[in-house]
Amino acid sequence: MKPNNLIILTAVSFFLLGFAFKTVLSPPQTYPSTMKKVTGIGGIFFKCKDPKKVREWYATHLGLETNEYGSVFEWYQGADNTKKGFTQWSPFMETTKYFEPSTKEFMINYRVENMEALVAELKKNGVTVLDAIEKYDYGKFVHILDPEGNKIELWEPDDVEYEKMGQQMGAKTTK
Repeated sequence: MKPNNLIILTAVSFFLLGFAFKTVLSPPQTYPSTMKKVTGIGGIFFKCKDPKKVREWYATHLGLETNEYGSVFEWYQGADNTKKGFTQWSPFMETTKYFEPSTKEFMINYRVENMEALVAELKKNGVTVLDAIEKYDYGKFVHILDPEGNKIELWEPDDVEYEKMGQQMGAKTTK
């Protein structure tokens, strides 16, 4: 073999060997998930001294239809404007433990799709998932923490059942 060919063959071999090692030793690339995650705001929850008084004030001065839990906003979904969606607004007693371990005065509930897959992805990515998925007729719930320790509630709603539950309670929605 000629010396030039040997040099070229050696250089190519080292290049390919280096590429192979880099491929094997490099962590897999992560690409943004195409899975739909948050689809909207499911609820706004906040602490106050007197939830009943706050509900009454909002009903009187801002026209919210309130019940013992707060108010439910009714709207139609953008992707399919024949389907209703709902957002819950709820004042809580300032002493509630429901927002813990967060020390904040509020908690946001986000509407999501495919809760099981989303929770699996969140866990895989190191997000703190506080509890197991809870299932009710009107949807699935789980709680997570954001990087600043804010507790977030995720809700995969069943809007049809949610509306039925409200109707059975005799609750009106704010439209």
